[in-house]
Amino acid sequence: MNGTSAPYGVVPGGPASPVVLHVPHSSRTVPADVRQDILLNDTALERELDHITDSHTARIAAEAADRCAVTPWQFVNHLSRLVVDPERFPDEREEMRAVGMGAVYTRTTHRKPLRRGDHLGHLDAAAEQPLLERYFDPYAAAMTEAVTRRLETVGRAVIIDVHSYPTERLPYELHGDGPRPPVCLGTDAFHTPPDLRTRAEEAFTGFGGTGINSPFAGTYVPLTYYGTDRRVSALMIEIRRDVYMTEPGGPAGPGLDRLAAALAELVDAVTAPGTGTAPGTGTG
Repeated sequence: MNGTSAPYGVVPGGPASPVVLHVPHSSRTVPADVRQDILLNDTALERELDHITDSHTARIAAEAADRCAVTPWQFVNHLSRLVVDPERFPDEREEMRAVGMGAVYTRTTHRKPLRRGDHLGHLDAAAEQPLLERYFDPYAAAMTEAVTRRLETVGRAVIIDVHSYPTERLPYELHGDGPRPPVCLGTDAFHTPPDLRTRAEEAFTGFGGTGINSPFAGTYVPLTYYGTDRRVSALMIEIRRDVYMTEPGGPAGPGLDRLAAALAELVDAVTAPGTGTAPGTGTG
């Protein structure tokens, strides 16, 4: 699906680009049929969207893409993560289910009820499955296809997740007691090669420091390739929101332009042949 009316959009890049800029959490859009099952009133919902949305990250990715020597591909979620969170595991593997924030959220950032669930905050299958089938599964399939096309065309794929996070820890965070650097780099032992991490550290060096896997860790890789195909490398960029915007949910500031330039520098660096690829060849 393409276009702003679709649940997600694919913005084509250059045929020679291995890079997919993935922007999963930038939208505030909640369809009416989903809204009716959310317990918050309109004011409380807007406040929750301020906290949970990675505001302006789609703009950061788009402006970065415009600056690149070889335009990367962009995969952008057009719906709020309150509909479904496409980056969660859709089953018991997802640790955020412990706070009611698996693929389908039942709790807010402040651990208040968002949807009706059991005492642990879990939906029953009859309530959760339709959302997974309508929104989660098609998104996952389309993202898998986008990565597959890069592998078929270029021989490798580099997924760069573009996220943001609040300056102050929110109650839902399971690992929020560690450092909160201006730019957090989320890595995966299998899918994040050392040179990809190093190039990201170099690109974002001008923002006051980078950190690794704190307060958020890991990367997004389609399950088809997760842990099995080293041709797919991945890195998560988590930008502390005070670097570029007014919190919570306010306008962007001058930091956004500098972040777009840094992201473009990273994309250009990993687009060069032989970079941004995990050690070894083929599948592991």
